[in-house]
Amino acid sequence: MILRPILACLLLAALSGPAAAACYADYKAKQDNPLKLHYGVIELPDAVCGSRDAAAREIDRRIRRGGWQLLNVMSIFGAEGLGDRKASAGGFFLKY
Repeated sequence: MILRPILACLLLAALSGPAAAACYADYKAKQDNPLKLHYGVIELPDAVCGSRDAAAREIDRRIRRGGWQLLNVMSIFGAEGLGDRKASAGGFFLKY
């Protein structure tokens, strides 16, 4: 019966999806001289999704490369919240 191994492979493939859902955060940042502000949305690694402090450290580390300073992590959310924030984030939507 060749059908059983095929069904077993299909079942394993269906069950082997990612262990955790994607995690995102929205934040506010600034640059000085001259003062510039931005609102952004960033994808976070699974390791920091459960902690606002860990997320803030990760965001700050990544946006500093672009000369930005983190002001505030507004929220941490799943993929379902991306659509609502895309227009507001503009060019800073998933940039960092």
